[in-house]
Amino acid sequence: MSTEKFEVQAEWVHVKFAEKTTFKEVYGFAGNQGVINLEGIRYIPKGRPSGTLVIYMHPASTLQLLPMPRAMAERGVHVLCAASRYARNDSALIMENVVVDLGAYVRHAREVWGYKKIVMAGWSGGGSLALFYQSQAEKPTVTHTPAGDPCNIIAAGLIPADGFIFQAAHVSRAVVLADWIDPSVIDENDPDKVDPELNLYNPDIKPPYSAEFMARFRAAQLARIRRRTAWVKQTLEDLRKKGGLEMERGFVTHRTMAEPRFLDASIDPNDRPIGTCFMGNPETVNNGPVGSGRFSTLRSWLSQWSPDDTNAHGEKSAAGITVPMLAIEHSADDAVPQPHTQRIFDAAGSADKTMQCIKGATHYFVGQPELLALAAKSYIDWMEARRLLD
Repeated sequence: MSTEKFEVQAEWVHVKFAEKTTFKEVYGFAGNQGVINLEGIRYIPKGRPSGTLVIYMHPASTLQLLPMPRAMAERGVHVLCAASRYARNDSALIMENVVVDLGAYVRHAREVWGYKKIVMAGWSGGGSLALFYQSQAEKPTVTHTPAGDPCNIIAAGLIPADGFIFQAAHVSRAVVLADWIDPSVIDENDPDKVDPELNLYNPDIKPPYSAEFMARFRAAQLARIRRRTAWVKQTLEDLRKKGGLEMERGFVTHRTMAEPRFLDASIDPNDRPIGTCFMGNPETVNNGPVGSGRFSTLRSWLSQWSPDDTNAHGEKSAAGITVPMLAIEHSADDAVPQPHTQRIFDAAGSADKTMQCIKGATHYFVGQPELLALAAKSYIDWMEARRLLD
């Protein structure tokens, strides 16, 4: 591919399909009257037709404002930034439904737009989603959500991508929540009641943390997640036993950002900044409104936040993919834990798999145009070498 820079044209995309649900879970028109309406942005380099489409999708975010999709389009690659039915609101998100949404975009790209090659690009929280999608597209097995509700993955007839890129992405939303959740919480309904010996923000607890503290801390994090999950399952069961019309319930989980890696550079060392994270000051985020898993429904918790229950577990899904895979780690990532890219790379079932690390790259390439350009070149070189770029 030439080094020419292209002017980029942004095209609004609307994809819709019929789906019956037992109750409405998405606010507004997204799932109204048996029709799922999806919106996305397709970036097209002006004057450059292509038979290849790179698709980015995040379970709950819109990715068209991130630097990577536009950087790829500027270099002549057709790109789709696809939003799920849960765009910008993950409180009721069901990962199995997001896989079906992604499948609708892939089918549209093949059958309506006529692309011959699809490359799936899993960025950040989209990494485990893309892996879940590809594994189910290659060999569909999931018939129900973790809450026991039927899902449409098999009926959707998912079309596999031809290549897979995993960049600045974590193993699973559930796994990172287990690493980030604050284990000091004593009362789930009162964030001020905490165990000072497990409170990462207790001024008497300072990094570097001992191995003994870390072992106790990690065990307490997992124990809290499992207590929360047990309550979720019991509440769902109680609602079902009542046999009434109340089928779902929302709840708040306080204090979900207590990741020792963000405060201690000796844990899984890399080039990340210390004392901050991709959402800001970790102590502020811990009980702030944008914390992971802060607002959730019962079913959503099991589908996206419980590490013991979620189907969207990157390592398990990666074992089921066979297409060529490129894994890209950012060495200064202030969101994704350092070991996660290697874990996915090791787990991937692809015979053709490549791993690269972009030295000094932060999660969003803020103020790093040269590293963004390097990442785009890595994509293009890798795709061209495998004849995935038409």
